[in-house]
Amino acid sequence: MAEKAARHLARNLSRLNSYLCPVNSLNRPIFHALIGVSGLILDQASKLWAVGRFALPDGTPRMDFVPVWGDLLRLQLDYNEGAAFSIKPQELLPFLPPTLFFALLTLAAMTALVFFYRSLSKEESWARLGVALIMAGALGNLCDRLRIHKVVDFISADFPDAIMQRWPTFNFADCFVCVGVALVILVPMIFRKKVSHEQI
Repeated sequence: MAEKAARHLARNLSRLNSYLCPVNSLNRPIFHALIGVSGLILDQASKLWAVGRFALPDGTPRMDFVPVWGDLLRLQLDYNEGAAFSIKPQELLPFLPPTLFFALLTLAAMTALVFFYRSLSKEESWARLGVALIMAGALGNLCDRLRIHKVVDFISADFPDAIMQRWPTFNFADCFVCVGVALVILVPMIFRKKVSHEQI
């Protein structure tokens, strides 16, 4: 009886693992590197388009926008000299130039992410993909800071007025970071929950 239950559990775990890690060839570092490079190129290309479409000759944003989904989602240029959602962590070290501060911060984060990626097993494919997306997003915003000393944002989303008028303007790099963090944190939690449920 116990042997039959063990075989049943092993079969279910194998099915679950194949669902979460569908293609072994897509779980290699070279694939994740290609995802990261592609994300970086997409982010930079979209920002160059946004500046060309919405900026005046001196780089100042024009006061116009392109509706994508009514007023819920629209494209309009904005610049961010802080971190995500206009947070300004550089004020913690005011003696450092902001560009240098964010360059050092990104370098530290990238180093930590490389070690974290190397610590992940091949079975943790979604977490490895998440790390690649986070790195692509971090490098995308760093390229902006090194090039023009601020980040180009151009995606504006509406938000319930009871909390805020609109969500802070963001870009593809921010999206990559958010999706990557979700893959690193949420997917392993779901996986463990499903495994625990199968063992009951």
